[in-house]
Amino acid sequence: MSELDHFNGAPARDLRPQLLALTASPGWADEVLARRPFTDVDALLKASDEIVLGLEAPEVDAALAGHPRIGERASGLDEESAARSAREQAGMSSADTSVQAEMASANRDYERRFGRIYLVAAAGRSADDLLAFLHARLGNDPDTELDVVRGELAKITRLRLTDRFTTSQGDR
Repeated sequence: MSELDHFNGAPARDLRPQLLALTASPGWADEVLARRPFTDVDALLKASDEIVLGLEAPEVDAALAGHPRIGERASGLDEESAARSAREQAGMSSADTSVQAEMASANRDYERRFGRIYLVAAAGRSADDLLAFLHARLGNDPDTELDVVRGELAKITRLRLTDRFTTSQGDR
């Protein structure tokens, strides 16, 4: 049985915690489960993107609870989620102390301006790039920024789902 076949047929109560470990939005997880079965992984990814891009602000904020600030270690996450977050933010961990300090300051500015943490699809991006993107986003109005956050969350969720369905092939 393929991983997707298992996903399509498993009880929602068993899958929901796994989905929430990928993106901590109950609305997203419930809607993904409600749309099963998926014909292929691409259909699942497309549905996930659509759901994330349509999330209301409270659901976006719920999803952000599963993400540490850029440049900070994950706390309060399970071991697997914390390790995944560290891999995604690898560009920040190798940054020099001045860039890390500037990121911490810019994170505070962002949170004061928008009332939520700065979320960015960090995988494969350098610390300088992440910092420049944050500074550029500080100029957004709140509605535009919420749309940007949804887009970044969709990218992150897509990467995590892809990883789940490509690394676990043959596990079942």
